[in-house]
Amino acid sequence: MQAVTIDGTPTHYAVDGPDDAPALVFANSLGTDFRIWDGVLARLDGRFRTIRYDMRGHGLTGLGSAPYGIPRLAADLDALLDHLGVKSALLCGLSIGGLVAQQLVRDNPSRVRALVLCDTAAKIGTPDMWQARIAAIEQGGLEGLADAVMERWFAPVFRLTRREELAVWRNMLVRTPAAGYAGACAAIRDADLSADTARIAVPTLVVCGADDGATPPAIVKALADAIPGARYREIPEAGHLPCVEQPEALVGHMLTFFKEAGLV
Repeated sequence: MQAVTIDGTPTHYAVDGPDDAPALVFANSLGTDFRIWDGVLARLDGRFRTIRYDMRGHGLTGLGSAPYGIPRLAADLDALLDHLGVKSALLCGLSIGGLVAQQLVRDNPSRVRALVLCDTAAKIGTPDMWQARIAAIEQGGLEGLADAVMERWFAPVFRLTRREELAVWRNMLVRTPAAGYAGACAAIRDADLSADTARIAVPTLVVCGADDGATPPAIVKALADAIPGARYREIPEAGHLPCVEQPEALVGHMLTFFKEAGLV
């Protein structure tokens, strides 16, 4: 187990692959930990030095001081890369992880060689929606939201044919600390990076599951359209977590993008 203290917060991370390979960083979604990338790593065949971490309030990372916003979460990732001696990296962010990735390229553009933005947007949802979710968590915890979240996370075919896995991912969600989930909801509520998308100057791939119920394809494609030169790819039979449902397809899009952009 690997850990470092960032901003007074014990932060859990994992580094895999050769030290001299290109650095590829993964930032995960609300209510998950870095295990959502296991299927992706298994298909990368050691071509990258992969870095995964649990965002504050998630997985084995501490909550730290609240409230905090996307800038603080991006600063956490920046500090982790400093700790690991990574000057610049390929950065893949999913959902809130995509917001963190966009914030980091805004705040420290030299840190990011390229972006892969999965199932995310420059602004996700409305403040009222997120405030209602925070209130629901404070009243009844995550258990009361879990079934609705599973419908947004996973395509119908996954929910019908992979029920054992679905139960395990549901367990991951409900075992997320309520304060950590609510803190991340507040960070998403307050985030609007729309004014910065046109200034993103690194190669960018935007990916969305065709059955995503959290950030539907139209919203994700709008992000791609707003980023100069960005490519958009949609993955059939995938919801909000294509890294879980269709890791082979996601890796295929990523490797093609990296090669065509001259990054590997």
